[in-house]
Amino acid sequence: MKDRLIKLIESENNKKPYTDDQLAGMLGIRRDVVTVLRSELNILNSRERCKPFLAKELKNIIAEKPEISNRELTRIIKNRGFDVSRYLVSQLSKEIKEEIIYTKSSDDINVANTTNVQNSLNRQHIKTSAFERIIGFDSSLKPQIQQAKAAILYPPHGLHTLILGSTGVGKSNLAEAMYDYALEIGVLSPKEPFIIFNCADYAENPQLLLSQLFGHVKGAYTGAEMVKEGLVEKANGGILFLDEVHRLPPEGQEQLYFLMDRGKFRRMGETESERTAQVLIIAATTEDIESSLLFTFRRRIPMIIELSPLLARPLDERYQIIRSFFNKESNRIGVKIKVTQQALRNLLLYDCQGNIGQLRSDIQVACARGFLNYVGDHKEYIEVDLVDLPVHVRRGLLKIQNRKPEVESFIEAELIARPGQIDTNMEFKEDFYTLPQEIYRYIEERYDELELQGSSQDVINRVIGGELEVKFQHLIKQVGTNHQTLARQDLVGIVGQNIVDIVEKVTKKIEKKVGEIDNHLFYCLAIHLSATFERIQQGKPIVNPHLEKIMSEYKLEYNVAKEMVKYIEEQLGYKIPQDEIGFIAMYLRTAMRPLDVKQGRVGVVVLSHGRVALGMAEVANRLLGVNFAVGIEMSLDERPELTLQRTIDVVNKINEGKGVLLLVDLGSLITFGEIITRKTGIPTKTVGRVDTVMVLEAVRRALLPDTNLDEIVESIDKDKVGLGRFTPVSKNKDKKIIVTLCITGEGTALRIKRLIENMIPDIHKKAEIIPIGVIGNEELSSKISEIKKKGSVVAIVGTINPNDNSIPFISLEEIIKGEAVEKLQNIIGMESNFKNNVRKNFLKSSLNKVIYEELIIVKPNCQTKNDVLDALAGQLIKKGFVKEEFLFDVYKRELLAPTLIDGIAAPHGEPKNVIKSAIAMAVLKEPIEWSPGIVVESVFMMALKEDSIDIINDFYGLIKKSDIMINFKQCSNSQEVQSIISEMLLP
Repeated sequence: MKDRLIKLIESENNKKPYTDDQLAGMLGIRRDVVTVLRSELNILNSRERCKPFLAKELKNIIAEKPEISNRELTRIIKNRGFDVSRYLVSQLSKEIKEEIIYTKSSDDINVANTTNVQNSLNRQHIKTSAFERIIGFDSSLKPQIQQAKAAILYPPHGLHTLILGSTGVGKSNLAEAMYDYALEIGVLSPKEPFIIFNCADYAENPQLLLSQLFGHVKGAYTGAEMVKEGLVEKANGGILFLDEVHRLPPEGQEQLYFLMDRGKFRRMGETESERTAQVLIIAATTEDIESSLLFTFRRRIPMIIELSPLLARPLDERYQIIRSFFNKESNRIGVKIKVTQQALRNLLLYDCQGNIGQLRSDIQVACARGFLNYVGDHKEYIEVDLVDLPVHVRRGLLKIQNRKPEVESFIEAELIARPGQIDTNMEFKEDFYTLPQEIYRYIEERYDELELQGSSQDVINRVIGGELEVKFQHLIKQVGTNHQTLARQDLVGIVGQNIVDIVEKVTKKIEKKVGEIDNHLFYCLAIHLSATFERIQQGKPIVNPHLEKIMSEYKLEYNVAKEMVKYIEEQLGYKIPQDEIGFIAMYLRTAMRPLDVKQGRVGVVVLSHGRVALGMAEVANRLLGVNFAVGIEMSLDERPELTLQRTIDVVNKINEGKGVLLLVDLGSLITFGEIITRKTGIPTKTVGRVDTVMVLEAVRRALLPDTNLDEIVESIDKDKVGLGRFTPVSKNKDKKIIVTLCITGEGTALRIKRLIENMIPDIHKKAEIIPIGVIGNEELSSKISEIKKKGSVVAIVGTINPNDNSIPFISLEEIIKGEAVEKLQNIIGMESNFKNNVRKNFLKSSLNKVIYEELIIVKPNCQTKNDVLDALAGQLIKKGFVKEEFLFDVYKRELLAPTLIDGIAAPHGEPKNVIKSAIAMAVLKEPIEWSPGIVVESVFMMALKEDSIDIINDFYGLIKKSDIMINFKQCSNSQEVQSIISEMLLP
């Protein structure tokens, strides 16, 4: 079926690509099946497949007629055979026009414009070398280098730039070269910084991410105990490079937009004062920017530079890159390297998915294997032959026939690399692709060890080769992830400042004996000791089943652990049992023998309904500095058998011989372990009611040597190990409780309660609804803990997700739209009643379908009528409900005659510019004059299509209610406004 799909797409008209519906009809299968197959084949949808051809055609037209209207442009495009919307044409044409404006060479700038322009023109003639270290700077990458130069030269402070490209193409290198270029031409001085920040490092903790970027004031969030300066301030006057910028949350993108637009920002927690910073932003992403970045953010970045994958680069450049990497490796180990013609062919031809980064890694793997023969044969040089290449590189032989004539011109002789021959024009950062320097020392030491044992050359090669294979596979698994551990200060919120301080002191004391302690050991010890002290305080036993083996086989580690425990006892005043010394010795073993071949470990898989599992696995992996736990999420509309198959695939992949632990939340997932074991023969154990602490504990224990599946299950299922905090278990589990909450007060929580009671009148027979209002995460956590003592909390409904993984969360939006009523009934074991008149009448209201929380603005900083119109229309445009022309419609309509109904303004625009019906709303801080002598306090901007008579009737019915304005005045946020509207819609 995949082959047929590929053939159909290859034969399609590029101007009118087949939609998934059309492909489904031609293949005789369902549309959703086509979508899945296309996704597996990495084939874009019809709109995206058409875009490159459409963009090329648009560029030609716009180049001839720069002032052409979108209407005329659409007409011409359709006459040329494209079947596209005017909206898509307008979006692409806007981007093309911006690109034309900003990518013009500085030669085209009017010299008489400003002094800054003149300086830029003078600077472009300065001889520079910053970009010359990038292979292809004067050939395939010349357009991109010109763009980069123009971005730095553009007066007065350069153009903000977004670099696009897949993993490993050299985005970071280009950004650094841009900074070096700015130094060379005098745009920046050496004292002005180049700050690098990878947004992925903190993507799972938006608060921490924004704090890293913008800083925070004391008390801005839990754990913010002192004022902190952000990277934006540190980069003031220089360049801030944001890698993986798509991992920046929407609020972060908006703050960054504000910084780029006005040069102003606020630290987290600041409400009054604004700070200023002059920072040139260079961002990089591997993702599609239209789907991953806000339109307002993209619009503020005028320079877009796209780097091609390695496969699209000319072969001569790929040869130069290969030669440079071999030269660097030769210099690194101080030995000449000879690369055979066969090996060179494959390196030139294989499909290198990780691009330049992976190419470097594969070359290092080949050199390491060649180094093994060099040590054994006592040669004068390392020879890299076909057999030394990784398996996926050797498959490049299959493609040789396709480009054989071109390839042969580069391999007339073997490639020779010598120490000291590093190409100065080729630099590449040390990154997660790079093999550690110790790998060569390990080969030598291991070779000597086996030789002393009397092993033959064949045996030595086979043993070390196998061990290297394990290391290389481990490296390959890490490619593209580059998970970094969190800053130590961030661990305070998990285990407490006291534990962090003790672990820091004790690790410093032992570093003289065992060498530098890495973050992995630091985090493991901190988290482990937190759980240990909790057990000691509660009088629970600590038993290490491997204590005797540890004492006899890990003597060095055990003695060091004893010293550590002695110091810890002095600091805390607790007596720590001998079994605990054994556990610490096991952690030391993993840190002090980093080059040992890893024994098989228990795999850990987290399974959940909805978007929970990946977050828990990510937190555990990052805290422990590993890439070990795997998260699998089952969407609410996914069939269980599909999730089961995905889980089987993962279990097969991660099983190392000791079985796999499944941590699941509820429902059908509980049965997966038994089915998987029956189908695959791999031992599994399942633990339900998973939370992040449990995942953390499971991963931590799975990393220890000699730990088995049963021991891990027993420890986490029996003890429910905590990290300094425990939630008391309720004695009244029969009583079901639904919590309604709002983080700004109890008023909205009460309204949500009434809303649920009105929609499900008999709910009190099955569950008690308790409303709570909180400010701050600590208060929220403690309040929910107190409620848990009264009974079983089965659901939380509200305006904010407290992220308690043991309790299902239902948003206010889901209740208002009627999407969660049946879900709530199922949770409390109540029969669904679709005939309920209250619910039926409520859901029948058309107004519910067009009022969205994100379109409600409460007490905006608006002084005039035009400010309000701009703010509301801006929200509608930003969220994709209307076209940009809609705002012009609104202004025209208001000039004719303002729309006023009982003291409420209801501006509106033409239906033709409405993409999806919606109503944007503003509850004003102070009354604003809307027309001479008439002021308003609330504004509803109507963005409705022609068939919206029911919405208009419902709207008139709503605003006629006498107390609506009084209620609105009391609101402090959009959730409260939305809940009031929903409550008033009830019969």
